[in-house]
Amino acid sequence: MRTALTALATLVAAALTAGAALAQPAPVRIGVIPVIGAAPIFVANGEGGLKQVGLNPTFTTFESGPNMIQALASGTIDVYVAGIAPLAVARTKNIDVRVVAATAVEEMVFVAGPKLAPYFAAAADKAEAFRQFKAKEGRPARLATQPPGSVPNTTLQHWLWTVAKADKADAQIVAMGIDATQQALLAGAVDGASIREPALTIVQARNPAIKLLATGAEMFPDQPGTVVAVSGAFADKNPAAVQGLVDALVKATETLKTDPDKAAPAVEQALGKGITDLATIRKALTSPAAKFTADPRVIVEATKAMQDYQVSIGTLDKAVPMDGLFVPGFYEKAVKR
Repeated sequence: MRTALTALATLVAAALTAGAALAQPAPVRIGVIPVIGAAPIFVANGEGGLKQVGLNPTFTTFESGPNMIQALASGTIDVYVAGIAPLAVARTKNIDVRVVAATAVEEMVFVAGPKLAPYFAAAADKAEAFRQFKAKEGRPARLATQPPGSVPNTTLQHWLWTVAKADKADAQIVAMGIDATQQALLAGAVDGASIREPALTIVQARNPAIKLLATGAEMFPDQPGTVVAVSGAFADKNPAAVQGLVDALVKATETLKTDPDKAAPAVEQALGKGITDLATIRKALTSPAAKFTADPRVIVEATKAMQDYQVSIGTLDKAVPMDGLFVPGFYEKAVKR
């Protein structure tokens, strides 16, 4: 009898130990660019949504998508929260990465600094404004954006050369990080920039002479913005974790759309860092450059168009088939729950 009871106790203890192990949150390493477009992941984390679905996240901040791809390829991060464009480049290098959710669209806008902005008010069109600036100032307009291959860089080039039809001799693109772009714009070190929220709200609050000249829709129609992608290795090993991640993102996106006041504190905690305040974040969440969506299907066609444009400007060798890049099943399951 004692032997049987001992065996039973051993089995119960083993079951409890196994249950406790299963209940342990799954670690997930998330790389993110600190912009409003990434707000859904911040809200999901800040409201405890990630832990509620069994995830234990750690975050690493990056200055651009291309830099984050290196971390994804080396296995340093499991989840990529940044622009779609670098993922196409990654797939040409046989990096297995899958887009499981979107977060925002048409994020990138173009602003002109105090020296450049008046030329747009006076000129007949945008190309003429750049031409007049160069003629008067004796140099091309210096425009800041992120590195080649990134969404900010791609959308800026599309707006300059395809939409505004500016002469390439009249505008000089300067690649730098997000923080450096904001600082350079405020210091007058550059004449304009492609930026996202909350930088748009911050720079205009600090200097009202900085003018919004082109919205995201004008720069690149249906411009695909920030997405959430996972490494193939992580997705294959942790499908339940990926589903939980997307479930939490869907809920967070709904909060951002319907109750930005509720969402703002989590975003401010992630992005503020003493640089800005809750009121600024609240304004940024409702600006024309903040359009949230979790549905990855809505950006497929625009992503194809962006790839084609990247090929035309030489930042992508050839267009990559969309097969396998977008995996909408997690989102489709999340919205049915």
